[in-house]
Parts: sequence; structure tokens; C-alpha cells
Amino acid sequence: MSLRTHFLSSAMRVCAGMLIMAAVAPHGLSKAYAADASAQSQPEPLPLPPSVPTPQDVPYGGTISLKVNATDLPRHILSMQETIPLPANVVEKGGNFTLLYPMWLPGNHSPTGTIDQLGGLKIQAGGKQIPWVRDTVSVSAFHVQVPKGTHQLEVSYQLLTPVSPKEGRVVMTDVMVNVQWSAVSLYPAGYFTRQIQFKPQVVFPAGWSYGTALRADGAQSGNTITFKPVSFNVLEDSPIFSGKYFRKFDLTQDDKVPVTLNVMADRPEDLAATDEQIKAHRELVHQANLLFGSHHYDHYDFLLALTDKLGGIGLEHHQSSENSGPRGYFTHWDKTFAARDLLAHEFTHSWNGKYRRPADLWAANFNTPQRGSGLWVYEGQTQYWGYVLAARAGLMTAPQVEDALAEVAAVYDGRQGRTWRPLIDTTNDPIISQRAPQSWRSWSRSEDYYSEGQLIWLDVDTLIRKLSDNKKSLNDFASTFFGTHNGSFVTSTYQFDDVVQALNAVQPYDWATFLHQRVYDIRDHAPLDGFMRTGTRLVFTEKPSDYITSYSTLRHVTDFLFSLGFSVGKKGVLAEVLWGSPAWQAGVTRDQELVAVNGQAYDADDLKDVITAAKSKDGAPISLLLRDGDSFHTVSITYHGGLRYPHLDGKMDGLAAILAPVGGQPSAADHKE
Repeated sequence: MSLRTHFLSSAMRVCAGMLIMAAVAPHGLSKAYAADASAQSQPEPLPLPPSVPTPQDVPYGGTISLKVNATDLPRHILSMQETIPLPANVVEKGGNFTLLYPMWLPGNHSPTGTIDQLGGLKIQAGGKQIPWVRDTVSVSAFHVQVPKGTHQLEVSYQLLTPVSPKEGRVVMTDVMVNVQWSAVSLYPAGYFTRQIQFKPQVVFPAGWSYGTALRADGAQSGNTITFKPVSFNVLEDSPIFSGKYFRKFDLTQDDKVPVTLNVMADRPEDLAATDEQIKAHRELVHQANLLFGSHHYDHYDFLLALTDKLGGIGLEHHQSSENSGPRGYFTHWDKTFAARDLLAHEFTHSWNGKYRRPADLWAANFNTPQRGSGLWVYEGQTQYWGYVLAARAGLMTAPQVEDALAEVAAVYDGRQGRTWRPLIDTTNDPIISQRAPQSWRSWSRSEDYYSEGQLIWLDVDTLIRKLSDNKKSLNDFASTFFGTHNGSFVTSTYQFDDVVQALNAVQPYDWATFLHQRVYDIRDHAPLDGFMRTGTRLVFTEKPSDYITSYSTLRHVTDFLFSLGFSVGKKGVLAEVLWGSPAWQAGVTRDQELVAVNGQAYDADDLKDVITAAKSKDGAPISLLLRDGDSFHTVSITYHGGLRYPHLDGKMDGLAAILAPVGGQPSAADHKE
């Protein structure tokens, strides 16, 4: 039989069988088959495994030593050795002992722990290896069956950090390392992390310097730094920047509380800061102290990486901050100002976010879920003070901040997603999307509580000033709400009603309704009343502001957002397309490559000329040739609005008063590098 004949015969037999079954049970299965199926039991869910031990607010009873080797630069691997003394009840009886890898990280507002990078986990006791089992529900938990009489565990593992940005944030390069303790630590389950003591140690490449809020315990031994014992809460909150090219600048004020700007760079020439530039950073500390009337640290370390190799970061900590900036941060000072609110933002978090924190963002350990309902205060007001303090310190000029606020107002007033999604719901976005790229960000919204929250607090500030005849302002709220218990860095939590009560203590008003309308209600427009009260309004002109020029240069994008409705990144790739814009109406999407405009190869300046020429009502549509993968297609956009860039127009006196330095002159303390 040929292969073809065999297939045909098989097919005919199958068809015949189906005809027979149909004849026996014309309405479904045969009676015998149906009876057999009815006798089969239905599946039932398996019970979940026992839950990970709930944290208790009791001392752990021993100090865990942790050594990190940060010298394997070519392979981007951090290697750890951890010695964990065991509690008396485990020593006496043995049994299950659970170790946790931190997942819910303060400042990230979501379970972003890099558990996927953990490798080579080995647990030993007395020279013998002990097997471990990962929890199948809480996959960041590792169960260890400890033999009776075991006094301590020797644990070793690696962090297989990204070797390129395609895999995640790069934390190791040939000239710098960022050690984040949350990524390199395992800790015992069943305890509040403030009750677990760690003694950390790090080995750096030879000749490197470092900056951290941790303090060394005695003299340095070669390339190894041993730090004083701290609670796991403090350890996790005290990252390290270490680099080959490193400078430290003293920013300490008259109160003698040490503040240091620690800067590392890809190249030594990038560290060439002028006295005036460092004076502005010193003034940032001065202005923050005047604003809050307190501090909640006994020393503070700014950590700043000037790099295009290390992954970008802006993350707050109680006594330090992790920041990255462009290589020309100092050397191209006049062009990089759009990045200079970052240090002011993260410094503000020492008061707003670390000391005062929304109650649902505080947790007993780093594996307990958090909720972000108060992020419009935590991040929104910090975003506001970041701009204000940058201006007061001289890191940015008042006109630069005004231009930045104009851009914020234009973006969020035009964000179409506000028609269906209230601002409060965006506080869930750190968990929902974890900052993954979005196809239609202007429609889905993202973490809008940052910059729209900033506009809300401008609204609050100007209203307080108006109601009080300029006798009170948001400055008073900052000092009374964030300035309590001067010198303490014990977290003080709050809820919505506490914010309302504090505002009423500054200036009586129906703040509950005011805030509820702006945070919880759907609104067609962004809260722009703050501009109106300062005598300004949002307008558009054909010339980009200096801020947009700086911002676009730093991020390598060209902005056509408020005209055609898109921005263009490197190699002509569309970085964003606004929902409802002319480009959106024509079917343009992000990540397409803009190849040609009106038959000519894409050039940013040429496209600007084309948009300008199309202003005439009888002007021809703008033709765009787009590449989408291997496909090319042409779209036609009818648009006559010309180039449009946001600015503020009117009297700037009101904003100038907000952005002006507070108090007297900068500190006269003697500062030495």
C-alpha cells in the first residue's frame, strides 16, 4: 500500500467510526461513555503550603555577618558569604528555618526585588551541606531543615547582575559599582527587620573609593571595608556607590551635622566641579533645613554617579540617596539643568517618605505587601519641593523651573486617560506595571501621582497664600508636618485625615473636599488653578523653552508632542504617541521608525520646517513614511496648527515668591573639600 493510500484508508476508517457513534448516540456521547464520565470525580484544589512565618516584633538574638565581594567586574557578579546564628529554639529542636530574599523595597512601592538574579545558593552547617527548598507560593522564601544542635548556618550565593541594559539595570561597570543591600541579602523570616542585626563587609577593587550612609568599623584592611553593625532596616536603606574616579564634597552646615556629596564618574574629567557649582549643592542643604526646620539624620550622603554606563537611578533613603546624572553634569552646567531637580527631590524624601510615610507604605519586613494610596503626598509633594528647592538653592534658575512647570501642566492637562481613570488609581501603577513600557501611556496613565500631584501642591500652596493674605504658605505645612521630633529617624506614619488636619492647622478651609476632588474624582483638566492664582497661564508658542531643549538633549528625543502628537528618539524611532493627537488619528504608534517626511529622509529640523509650512489652511497634508518591523507604510496627517511648545505667560511675581530663597544668606561655615 502506498503512503497516500494508507492515509486515505485511515481517514475513511475514522469517518466510519464517527458515523457509527453518531448512530448510537445522535445527541452526544454513547450511553456507556457518558456513564463512565459521570462516575469520574471532579478535581479539587490542593491546599496551599503552610504560610511563611509572620514577622514578630522581637529581637532576633544574634548578629548576622554578611560579606560582599564586588571585584568581579568583567562578569558583573557580586558574591556573598553570610553567617547566620540560629535562635535558641532552632538550636535545641532543629526543624524548619526560613530565609527570605527582599522583594518589597521602600521607594520602589512594589515587589521589585531581583530574585531572578540570585544564583549559586549553598547552605552549610559544620562543613556539611544542608538542602533547601523554595516555597512554591512565596518564591522569595527558602526553607531549610536544620539538624538539631546546629548553632549557625554558612550561606553563600551570587547576584548575577545584568551585563547589558537589555537584561535590566546595570549595577557594575569597569569603573563603578552600586551595591544595594536589598539585592545581596537573605534574612530570617518571622521577625520585624528592625529587630535583626547585621554586620556588613565589602571587598572593592584596589584603589577605589566609596560613599555610603554606613560608617566603617575601624581601619580599612586592604580592599576590605568592615562597617559598624546596624539593623537590617538601616542596612537595606544604606546603599554604596564605589568607583575608580571619585570625589567627595563637604556640604555641612553651621549645625555641624555632616552632609557629603559623593560623586563617581565614568571618566576623571567629569568630576571637574567649580566652587560655584558646589556652593549651589551646599545651599540645597541650607534651604531644606530652613524649609523643614529640622533634620532626621545624624549624617547624610548624596550618592551621585555621572555616567552613561551604569543604569540610571533616583532612589531615596533616610540618610542618603542614590542618583545618576549625565556625564556633563558639571562640565556642561548650562545644558544639563533639566536633570538638577533630582538631588533636591531625593533629599526631600528624607523628610517626606522616609521619616513621614503613608501608613500603608510601612511594613514589618521587606516581603510584606505595601499599598500606595498616599503616594500623591509621598511623591507628589516631594516632586513639588524638588523643583522649589532646586530654584531656591540655585541648582536651577527660577525661569528654568517656570518652564519646567509649564511643560508639566501641558502634559497632564492634555492626558486623555484622565477622562476615565482618577489620579488615586495611578498609585497602584508601581504594582500593576512596574514601569514597563506602555503602548499608550497618555490613555492608560502611569505614575501620574508624581507630576500631577506636584500641580495639586502648587494649587494648595497658592490657595493658602491667598486665604492668609500671604501670611502663610505650604512652607508652614512642611515645617509642622515633616519637622516633628527633630533628629529622630524613627518613621512616623500618617493617613489622609492627618494631612487634612495639618493643612487646617496652617489655614482653615475645607481641605478634605478640595483634595478629594483632585485626587479621587475624574476631572477633565489638570489642577491648574495654582497658576491662575500666581497671575500666570499656560500658553503655547512656536519656540521651545530652554527647559524643553535641555530635557530633550539629555534624553536624546525631539519633541513634537503638542503639534503632531509624538516625540522622536534615537535613529528616528517614535518614543511616544499621544492618544487623540493628529498622529494617533492617522494610525501612528510608538516604536515605529520615522523614515521620511514628504518624500525626504527624516531630519528633525526639516520636520519642524514642514510643520511650519503646513500652517496655511490650504497647506498640503504632511506625509510620513514609517517602518514597522519589516513593513513600510505611509500616513497622511492633516495639521495646520504649527509648532507648539508650552510656556507660562503673565506676571511671574507669584511664582517668583514661591521659588525665592527662604531666610538669610547661605551658611557661612568654613567648608573644605
